[in-house]
Amino acid sequence: MDMLGMFCTRACSGLMGCRAATRVRLLHSLPGITVEQIDEEVAKLLQLKAKIGGDDGKHQFVLKTAKGTRDFNPKQMAIREKVFNTIINCFKRHGAETIDTPVFELKETLMGKYGEDSKLIYDLKDQGGELLSLRYDLTVPFARYLAMNKITNIKRYHIAKVYRRDNPAMTRGRYREFYQCDFDIAGQYDAMIPDAECLKIVHEILSQLDLGDFLIKVNDRRILDGMFAVCGVPDDKFRTICSTVDKLDKMAWEDVKKEMVNEKGLSEEAADQIGDYVSMQGGKDLAERLLQDQKMSQNKLACAGLSDIKLLFSYLQLFQVTDKVVFDLSLARGLDYYTGIIYEAVLTQAGVAAVTTEAQSGASGEECVSVGSVAGGGRYDGLVGMFDPKGRKVPCVGVSIGIERIFSIMEQKAEASAERIRTTEIQVLVASAQKNLLEERLKLVTELWNAGVKAEVMHKKNPKLLSQLQHCEESGIPLVAILGEQELKDGVVKLRVVATREEMDISRADLISEIRRRTSEV
Repeated sequence: MDMLGMFCTRACSGLMGCRAATRVRLLHSLPGITVEQIDEEVAKLLQLKAKIGGDDGKHQFVLKTAKGTRDFNPKQMAIREKVFNTIINCFKRHGAETIDTPVFELKETLMGKYGEDSKLIYDLKDQGGELLSLRYDLTVPFARYLAMNKITNIKRYHIAKVYRRDNPAMTRGRYREFYQCDFDIAGQYDAMIPDAECLKIVHEILSQLDLGDFLIKVNDRRILDGMFAVCGVPDDKFRTICSTVDKLDKMAWEDVKKEMVNEKGLSEEAADQIGDYVSMQGGKDLAERLLQDQKMSQNKLACAGLSDIKLLFSYLQLFQVTDKVVFDLSLARGLDYYTGIIYEAVLTQAGVAAVTTEAQSGASGEECVSVGSVAGGGRYDGLVGMFDPKGRKVPCVGVSIGIERIFSIMEQKAEASAERIRTTEIQVLVASAQKNLLEERLKLVTELWNAGVKAEVMHKKNPKLLSQLQHCEESGIPLVAILGEQELKDGVVKLRVVATREEMDISRADLISEIRRRTSEV
């Protein structure tokens, strides 16, 4: 480093404590320096000063959330709470209980469970000898929880944040920090009954949230592995080819084939055979047809998976959800821990495509508009055994609701509609018509709170009645309990319905029951 560079480094480190004029004089004192060089270095110092802070020594920084994260305002939180309640009510309706696990796990717990996506795991700095990582999903911590506590039967749901070191596309509901809503059934049960219930839950939630038209794709890992085998894929390439097939919802078949051949080293003949199969969609009839397929019928693994798909569709028919379920051989789901049935729900309504307009070309070359996956899951019978010291397996099947993408769609729909979103649940505002009635307002609001009524009072001694009424209209508060000197003498409260401006005198003794009656009608 030359003398000028050394000086500038030292000047930068001391910039916050010295005046700019002193720095310029020091620059002039350097031998052999030109005016142009001085001007250039002064400009650099001024830029650095702007970044670091002013002469008062205060650090200047940009107020922003970290990449892939965001804040949520009260309206957004009201929407999220409504969605969460819908999902939780569905989980409870199906008999699930809830658990919670730490936000970080031992790194070794998470590694080797997510295939090529393992590179997206957030590692933490060494903390007292333990190598830790932020959880990538809720399924692996659940499996660790079952093995650690020797639990062999549970139907549980878990709603919590997970973390992925991804390149976020926040306009499409993809983040680095986001919620997952998981429902899982662990235990030894008869084939496909728990699996069918998971699909029924997805159908119920998406129907109740009224997001638009949707489709639930189903496949089986055994069918995929059997398909790869009969197409000539080497055993050691099954997982990596599976990860490539999983990209068919985002890439055209030709691009997927190119990745298989050029990057993964698969023969073109094998890739073409895979292409013939992954273009197939149908229902129970497709499973029956593939059981008669010359190649697939020779593979035991594929036949076991196809038989289960047939059984699954018979249960789905009883659950009345077959209108939204399709057997799709292109569905792969890249996670390594799946062992059987896999499924994914996608929204297909063009009306919400602005949230995430992904034109997808499948193996058939046909284009459809989709807003991406909003739920996914499958069977993972071997995951718990990976954590159990004796390798004891606990069969599991589950589903994860893609809550962040659902939030994005719900927010967009709310913005498009004229419907006002209430951010509080206040039922009544206690107001006064004259001055010097603060004590009476506080007494009344205390009575309402003690009775379990959601009530509010303005934090001013003598608020104007008009401003109190305006607050109700702006906040969506349906009722106003107005106190005045005459009302206090008569032992009544003037109850005003904000929407109609209707007013009536209610005795103090009957006020709580009247508020409850009127708010139950809202």
